[in-house]
Amino acid sequence: MEQGITPEAPIETVRVPGAAPIKMWTEGVPVEEEARQQLINTARLPFIFRHLAVMPDVHLGKGSTIGSVIPTRGAIIPAAVGVDIGCGMIATRTTLDAADLPDNLHCLRSAIERAVPHGRTVGRGRRDEGSWENPPDLVNAHWAVLLPRFQRLVETYPRLKSTNNHKHLGTLGTGNHFIEVCLDEAQRVWLMLHSGSRGVGNAIGCTFIELAQADMRQHLARLPDRDLAYLEEGSAHFADYVEAVAWAQDYARHNRAAMMANLIAAARTVIGKPFAVDVEAVNCHHNYVQRETHFGAEIFVTRKGAVSARQGELGIIPGSMGARSYIVRGLGNPESFCSCSHGAGRVMSRNEARRRFTAADQERATAHVECRKDKDVIDEIPMAYKDIDAVMHAQRSLVEVVHTLRQVVCVKG
Repeated sequence: MEQGITPEAPIETVRVPGAAPIKMWTEGVPVEEEARQQLINTARLPFIFRHLAVMPDVHLGKGSTIGSVIPTRGAIIPAAVGVDIGCGMIATRTTLDAADLPDNLHCLRSAIERAVPHGRTVGRGRRDEGSWENPPDLVNAHWAVLLPRFQRLVETYPRLKSTNNHKHLGTLGTGNHFIEVCLDEAQRVWLMLHSGSRGVGNAIGCTFIELAQADMRQHLARLPDRDLAYLEEGSAHFADYVEAVAWAQDYARHNRAAMMANLIAAARTVIGKPFAVDVEAVNCHHNYVQRETHFGAEIFVTRKGAVSARQGELGIIPGSMGARSYIVRGLGNPESFCSCSHGAGRVMSRNEARRRFTAADQERATAHVECRKDKDVIDEIPMAYKDIDAVMHAQRSLVEVVHTLRQVVCVKG
């Protein structure tokens, strides 16, 4: 292991025999040994281009490491893209300031919760309250744009048809997905949310992970992890996967746009003062793959919990539900494949957070936020995440901060 230091930010470069180099922007933030080994496993694949780039929110993931940028030539690893395909963020600044918000923020949270299906309910004979019973016209309009390409996918992969695809469009989901009302450094009001491609993206991801493993059945034993099974360019399922994953990423973008429209409408029912939006708006993925050109070569870049940060490009880096978030502008750092972190990154598993903390801990940690504080959201407690300020400092050569946001309302599934 060697250290490569630049004046802007230290980069740790990991070199092991038979693997591509691993460049890590992790100064001052913890990195699990299990995550390091997982990165080495990925770096040993024969089609990695130049090096892996590792963001400061890095932590152990399924198959490949969250907070990693995986450049490849001639192959894609479906499990590295994952099952929450196109998961990402959307944020917009309004013409409101803090004084325009109602004194009772619970009313605002309740209006948002009524407007956007969230969470998940399961059980015999029970409708999932996290989906639409009858999708509204706004959602139907977004679905009409997505439907023709989806029908072509279903012709080849019929299992994708029964995935709650239409009824999940414009809905939040569970886990770390959220909707927030925030204030920036000038006390201006922002609306922000985090979600992806929901059930249909999960089905697409699972389908092609299984197909990659089936195609490589004779070679799985030679892989360091079966979830690193890959599809080679020109193989039977490669083109189908590229088409399916691009569609899921578009679905995720439409999903966020539909939720944002309903979020704005809900806010207008509670906030008396008329306001405009889209003063500044950002909509970015952080779980996805696409063709890009780097170091003069056309490659596939998989960002597994990472955001594109080309020169001048705006992005969103959220903290935990009790910490600040950032609107950032990319610096176009070529060594990171023009990328930055997608958030703070977990320091413990959800199960560990539930074991270690109580609802009282959650209430204290989010005292300044109008949000759920019950035992079912303990796995999202701020202490389960890295220090967002340390994460931002570690990537100061990747992005510059444009706005600093602090949430005053947070909706979780």
